[in-house]
Amino acid sequence: MKQCSGYPEGPETVKLTDEEADLIFSIMRDLSGEFDHSEVRRRVGQKMLDLLKADYFASYVWDDDRQQFVSCVQINMTDDNLRRYEGYFQFHDPITPTLQKRKKATPVSEVMRHDRLVKTEFFNDFLKQDGLCYGLNFFAYDRGDNIGDLRIWRGSNREDFTPRDAQIVDAVGPSLVNALIRARTAQVQMPSLRFAQIAGDLGFTVREAEVADLLVTGLTDDEICGKLGFSKPTLRSHIAAIFRKSGLNRRTQLAQFLAEKNHHL
Repeated sequence: MKQCSGYPEGPETVKLTDEEADLIFSIMRDLSGEFDHSEVRRRVGQKMLDLLKADYFASYVWDDDRQQFVSCVQINMTDDNLRRYEGYFQFHDPITPTLQKRKKATPVSEVMRHDRLVKTEFFNDFLKQDGLCYGLNFFAYDRGDNIGDLRIWRGSNREDFTPRDAQIVDAVGPSLVNALIRARTAQVQMPSLRFAQIAGDLGFTVREAEVADLLVTGLTDDEICGKLGFSKPTLRSHIAAIFRKSGLNRRTQLAQFLAEKNHHL
């Protein structure tokens, strides 16, 4: 593979292939965009999977008042398994509390040897259920507050993450922090109503509200299916229900409906 000039800068400069450099520049472009907090994490997560040849991604935000992780964004993980994490396993997690204290990207095997991890309940009853085997985590901080994280995992058919992988993630880290701060600030200053907030008023299910919120962003059906792990027939079924329940029949009308609701907040 052709290699380009060294990037990112660090104690030892990492030599990137052209493909890796292109992905990093693409991530940086996304991080300079005007995306909300969840979308920032989702976009970075998808490209990190490509960049690091990984298979699974999850991202949370730490809620200090509740002492738990909230606001999940996931790629290639099942909702049922993530609910088990949120309801039980995050409180019986032998690795994340240690990783969370680190201010740099860290392979999971640096805080617990893999031969020990595979013997834990956390691995066998949570990670293994979705096929997760080798992990690397990065926690973004702003003034001491954990404002979002990246949890990147490979399956058992791959190899563990390396210090080089961690250095690449660390190079992206400062831009990710700035993007999350910008997204959080925009949300505080200019609150924007989502279908998820008024799902009960419209009779939407949680999934229908999630689909409706993506429809108004202008994403294609393929992009929405990729984000939510749906087949196109399943997506079309959700869209039909959204239009039936809302009394609307076009995506542009959904966007206008939200705009009018926001105007009256």
